[in-house]
Amino acid sequence: MYAELQVLSPLVPTREAFFLRYCQQNVEEGTWAVVDFPMDSFHDNNIQPSFPLYRRRPSGCIIQDMPNGYSRVTWVEHAEIEEKPVHQIFSHYVYSAMAFGASRWLSVLQRQCERVASLMARNIPDLGVIPSPEARKNLMRLSQRMIRTFSVNISTASGQSWTALSDSCADTVRITTRKITEPGQPNGLILCAVSTTWLPYPHYQVFDLLRDERRRSQQLDVLSNGNALHEVAHIANGSHPGNCISLLRINVASNSSQHVELMLQECCTDQSGSLVVYTTVDVDSIQLAMSGEDPSCIPLLPLGFVIVPVEPIKESNTTSGDGNSMGLSPEEANNIGVQNNSAGCLLTVGLQVLGSTIPSAKLNLSSVNAINSHLCSTVQQITAALSNGTGTGTGCPDNNNNGTVLGSWQEPDGGGAPKQ
Repeated sequence: MYAELQVLSPLVPTREAFFLRYCQQNVEEGTWAVVDFPMDSFHDNNIQPSFPLYRRRPSGCIIQDMPNGYSRVTWVEHAEIEEKPVHQIFSHYVYSAMAFGASRWLSVLQRQCERVASLMARNIPDLGVIPSPEARKNLMRLSQRMIRTFSVNISTASGQSWTALSDSCADTVRITTRKITEPGQPNGLILCAVSTTWLPYPHYQVFDLLRDERRRSQQLDVLSNGNALHEVAHIANGSHPGNCISLLRINVASNSSQHVELMLQECCTDQSGSLVVYTTVDVDSIQLAMSGEDPSCIPLLPLGFVIVPVEPIKESNTTSGDGNSMGLSPEEANNIGVQNNSAGCLLTVGLQVLGSTIPSAKLNLSSVNAINSHLCSTVQQITAALSNGTGTGTGCPDNNNNGTVLGSWQEPDGGGAPKQ
């Protein structure tokens, strides 16, 4: 088997692994075992090693049936990693095993089990404007593709390369371009910008702000362009009220025509972090998805937020078993705005715009400046909203690490408005 293990940020290299998987059921004990083990004897001869070098040592899980209908899952994660340098804002998150460790696997497993249960459900009483269980399932699948597209586009998946906008070690803004000609995304030159900021708030508090479309449209006008959002359909995705898919109508105050704009949004959260992703879609596309037709041709250009909790930073001389530092020095913590020995979260904002409808078009500087300004304004408004308007916001650091870049979106020359 081949796998890419990702942190949803271009600042953390993707870990690639080739391994063999063995599965066995013990009927008498009511247990299943899923074990991955390395292909060392094949790896050195036939497979090009990845960088960072990553070997999945014997790892996996044991699943045991419980009398109450639940399952007990024991997970062991064991790997050998020759780590590529990670940006200092993520170093504590990665080296403390929060990013790739067993606890994250368990959290994601539980969340995905709830999502599958919701996908298979047939007796949902309130579907909003969704006409049938089949339409509900198709809309969930479209939303899943939106999540996957967003996740791949803001990471280093499949060797995607990113460019830093500043030489400052504290600057986390990265940009990349893609030339799209296949269905599933808008055809043309797509510009993506991603930035990560440390915030002194619990990740669920940031998640509650960003998933609430009313608060987002009222307090974060840089994202909504001042338009109100109204939920017309709601699909529960799990036991937590934040795990849901929403279909939102965009109320454009200045639009006197009968044209209706919709927004598809999915939110999910667990102990390992939270995700809010959304994209605009037209009514015809939604009707296509809910009619049972193949929705893979519907172009999606999602944007969104990834929020991961960060435990209190330990002293810089505390190390993990492989010698990597699990904490930041006071200087490193100060550079990225982290208050020493304090918990908070890392907020990653990912924006995508269609820079040109011509795939062979060249990227111009005005487009880069515009999306960078939009990204920094977004972070600043989120920070201000979390501090109830009393904080100045962290924004995006400049080369001197002493200010923010503010401003609203301006349409780049030859480009278009951001596709949300």
